[in-house]
Amino acid sequence: MRSEFDNLRNNPLHSVESDVNGEKQVVKIFRHQALISKRVTLKKSVRYFAIKAYQQYLTEEET
Repeated sequence: MRSEFDNLRNNPLHSVESDVNGEKQVVKIFRHQALISKRVTLKKSVRYFAIKAYQQYLTEEET
């Protein structure tokens, strides 16, 4: 999911919001004001969350 999250984050059509509160960091990715994915980092733990159809928002990667 990490590379897919980076793909979503780097897409110019998406907006990214970041929030840091102490040791917790949350990065949210939106498309048309709808949340499609988020990453939560707490200490050394990283968790990724996404909507069921997030694959449709991925961009084509160059090979």
